[in-house]
Amino acid sequence: MYRVDPATGKCAVVADDFPEPNGLAFSPDERRLYIADSSLNHIRVFDVDDRSTLSGGDIFASLTSKGFDGFRFDDEGRLWAGAAEGVNCYHPDGTLLARIEVPEIVANVAFGGAKRNQLFIAATTSIYVIRLGARGLSLSGRAA
Repeated sequence: MYRVDPATGKCAVVADDFPEPNGLAFSPDERRLYIADSSLNHIRVFDVDDRSTLSGGDIFASLTSKGFDGFRFDDEGRLWAGAAEGVNCYHPDGTLLARIEVPEIVANVAFGGAKRNQLFIAATTSIYVIRLGARGLSLSGRAA
């Protein structure tokens, strides 16, 4: 994983122990970075310090089957992750709260709609949409 300094354009390695890094997202407060490793079937979480360096790297969530891919946060800090068997919703502490089963492998998810309460699910050959009680983060990263 690399970080590009926006002021200088310099590129630096911030994590180099991922066989197959994939999806990534910052927590709503941008103090933690979540990175999926598709080949190891887990999502790891890192603390981000004031110098934009990473520490930690504990496993946040794991799958028994292959397939973490893209993920997004809702305004309550829950992580919604695309996976081989569907979409998994995780509490901020990593507890699996729910799974939305999809008849295809899920690649990515995104919140949308006027209230940001529709989850768009990009699967192998289709796009699915489900209305949720949760709302995705606003573009500013804060709930509106």
